Amino acid sequence: MAWIVIGSIVAMTLGYLVVSRLGSDPDGRTLSPRNAAPDGAMAAAEILRRQGVAITEPGTFEQALAVLEEKAAATLLLYDQNGYLGEEQLQELRATAHRVVVVSPGRRTLRGLDSGLRNAGVVPQGREVVEPECSLEDPRVAGNISAGSGRLYAGSSGICYRIGDGGLYAVSDDGRVVVLGGTALLSNDLLDERGNAALVLRSLGDSPELVWYLPGLGDVPQAGKPASLSELAPPWVAFLGPWLLVVAFFAVLWRGRRLGPLVFEPLPVVVKAAETAEGRARLYQDSRALERAATNLRAGTLVRLSRVFRLGPDAGVGAVVEAVSRKTGRPPAQVWDILDHRPDSQSGMVRWAQTLEQLEQEASAR
Repeated sequence: MAWIVIGSIVAMTLGYLVVSRLGSDPDGRTLSPRNAAPDGAMAAAEILRRQGVAITEPGTFEQALAVLEEKAAATLLLYDQNGYLGEEQLQELRATAHRVVVVSPGRRTLRGLDSGLRNAGVVPQGREVVEPECSLEDPRVAGNISAGSGRLYAGSSGICYRIGDGGLYAVSDDGRVVVLGGTALLSNDLLDERGNAALVLRSLGDSPELVWYLPGLGDVPQAGKPASLSELAPPWVAFLGPWLLVVAFFAVLWRGRRLGPLVFEPLPVVVKAAETAEGRARLYQDSRALERAATNLRAGTLVRLSRVFRLGPDAGVGAVVEAVSRKTGRPPAQVWDILDHRPDSQSGMVRWAQTLEQLEQEASAR
């Protein structure tokens, strides 16, 4: 009974999460009118709606162009954060819209809108409040604003909120293009600071129709998109590719039948010590590792000699040399020279190994 109750609770919880996820349509894009996050613009959109401005949110460039053609007196809010739109698309939007308010545009966007404006740098750090310092009505009524982090623009007589050679607010000479230099002006986070809201609402609320357009990746012009794999492949791949797959399939069957079934061998497999030593010696020979092979051969000889004289595992080379010298009658220097020899060729390695074997036989003789 307890498991049934627990299973029911888990099922209800999962069902609620799925329904809530499917029922909601979160929009995390910057300056989206449906984004309630600090970088969204839901607050500005809701205020504009309450003031009687009808906001349309086209999802594609074609939809935005169709809405603008239908509503000739509409204002276009454009924020192309990643520069998806091409110059021809921007020119079409400018020619169709009654007025374009573009937020933080780059050089390509300004050139496409044919506004006569140009980039003039960015707002320096530490500059928080900016005064209008111009005669345009909207900035003059809004008063000072919070600069935040934004871009500066120049190139016309309608430059406001000046910082150096540029300003945060710029209007083209014909008045059809308005540039807002920072996304922070529209954001939910800073809309209520100083004159930000007044400037934004007066700029966007000039017309009863507002087209709020945020271009996406699907709006990139076809000429600017990278070629797909099918476009890069030669024409014969479409005909020959399936045949190659069929041939590869039959080749796998052929080789699989030829190899036969797998042979099962019980584990663990016992490998003789002599086979292991021989295999390692061949590896040393193939790689010409004379120094490594000599080190292992010398170490093995010392271990065996130490065991013969019962010197213990802690015995040094000197103790082994002295014991061998006493047993064989060889001078200690001669024994040391034999053990410390450094062969410089494979034939020299064989001769030295034979000398070591002879020395071990002499030391082990009764």
